[in-house]
Amino acid sequence: MSENLKTKSLHYLTIKEAIVFIDNHFLDQPSLEEIALHVNLSKFHFSRIFKEYVGVSPMKFLQAITLEYAKKQLEASKSLLESTYESGLSSVSRLHELFVNFTGVTPAQYKYMGKDMEITYGYGFSPFGKTFLGLTQKGICYMEFCDENEENIFKNFLKHWTNAHLIQDDVKIEKKLREIFIDKKPISLLVKGTNFQINVWKALLNIPQGRVTTYHEIAKSIDNPKATRAVASAIGSNHIAYLIPCHRVIGQTGAMRGYRWGIERKRIVLAYESIEEK
Repeated sequence: MSENLKTKSLHYLTIKEAIVFIDNHFLDQPSLEEIALHVNLSKFHFSRIFKEYVGVSPMKFLQAITLEYAKKQLEASKSLLESTYESGLSSVSRLHELFVNFTGVTPAQYKYMGKDMEITYGYGFSPFGKTFLGLTQKGICYMEFCDENEENIFKNFLKHWTNAHLIQDDVKIEKKLREIFIDKKPISLLVKGTNFQINVWKALLNIPQGRVTTYHEIAKSIDNPKATRAVASAIGSNHIAYLIPCHRVIGQTGAMRGYRWGIERKRIVLAYESIEEK
């Protein structure tokens, strides 16, 4: 197990608790000391954890999860994303394709390959908490962040990849998580969904790290500008957290919308990425 990832995972839980506190007491403008007290740490230890997690002070980190910051990011991303989609194979998308190899199958196609598929699965740690991962020869097929819902996650995994031969190997999964989050190695993904869902998930891969966009912009990017609600539904059906970056899609106003793994986690992932990018 990577101690670095385990430490980051534990820090994520502390940061999440702090952000929930800030959300609930936003109008009171809590001080650093008050936030640290809520998570049972000294302000010095609390500040150190933040710096170990993202490399900046708590106040700078908190600035990166505000609505105002999200709006600025949305505006800054708009022109970049428009040029990306218009050019097709822009420098942005080419760079991402070098990092992510994406294979999509429809439910009908999976009927013919599912019975012969072997999936290694297990649990490990990521910077965003305990993580469940499913891995095939063609690539990662499932990744979810766990809170206290491991049983439900596993049931959904079984339902999504029926008939596959399953092998639990936590050591192998921990190694793969390290490759993703520490070594930053190129990865392959295998997704199952309708053609529409697959097109939406592919579009998400074109959103660069540290940037955000809206559901409407994603709909436009797949030449279906009236399908905003369908796009939102497809994004909500994504079973590969972080790597298919549905967390980079926010509301038209800059507000955070529903996220399978929790709004607090979405905000932390966005802040983590924006600061890491700098």
